[in-house]
Amino acid sequence: MASLFFIFLLLLLPHLHVHGSLNTETSFHQNYEVIWGHDHVVFLNQGKEVQLTMDNSSGSGFGSKMAYGSGLFHMRIKVPNRNSAGVVTAYYLTSEGSRHDELDFEFLGNREGKPYRLQTNVFVEGQGNREQRLRLWFDPTADFHSYRILWNQHQIVFYVDNVPIRAYKNKTNIGVGYPSKPMQIQATLWDAESWATNGGKTKTDWSYAPFKANFQGFDVSGCQVLTPNSKICSSDRYWWNKQNFWQLDPVRQTQYERTKHKYMTYDYCTDRNRYPQIPLECLESSN
Repeated sequence: MASLFFIFLLLLLPHLHVHGSLNTETSFHQNYEVIWGHDHVVFLNQGKEVQLTMDNSSGSGFGSKMAYGSGLFHMRIKVPNRNSAGVVTAYYLTSEGSRHDELDFEFLGNREGKPYRLQTNVFVEGQGNREQRLRLWFDPTADFHSYRILWNQHQIVFYVDNVPIRAYKNKTNIGVGYPSKPMQIQATLWDAESWATNGGKTKTDWSYAPFKANFQGFDVSGCQVLTPNSKICSSDRYWWNKQNFWQLDPVRQTQYERTKHKYMTYDYCTDRNRYPQIPLECLESSN
């Protein structure tokens, strides 16, 4: 059975590759700009790779020049190695304002020899606290890996190397909020020693600075929001809004369930200390 599953997976993977391929030839400056820590950003390979650095004076970050209302957003990332406890490398979508929407990948650094944790989160109208964490099945410091966020009117899916690790469904019909505001793509490297490692007990060791995170793949597969009316971004003229992307197909659903079972280390949906009453979006097994 395992071999059959692998064969089906190989047949399916090219479908996502075709639509969400990472064009490593697109220059950073075509779609992105530095938003803070300008002197902590290094451009490599004629702008086709960017290195964010952090020391005890500053971190750094970049963002997309445009905001988007739907799409399949992707980046190839290699996170800081060695002793990275307290250091967070983030790749995410975010809207403006205090009541913002946000979709997060956050790589939580650790002491040397201990594994990274990858945290995802979903904010709606400024309300987050929907964290899930998993351990990765590879060393994210050793090489670049692909991280994607599919966002349409029906679901949000987080992918790691084409493997779905989280699916957040649109359940506005039962009163659950769903991200709908135009969002900018951002990537940052910052000091989060107050919470990132062992609940903030393990602090950043600045003797290992500067910490370095590298990024590639600066083409964007998204619907640009050019006016306040972003309804066009839900149109099926965009491939990521078509019906076959409204839910995971059976093969990917199986892959998703297996990944959750094997690698997930924390899920807010099952945290009864924080949520004595199960959050509405968690009542069905689809999340």
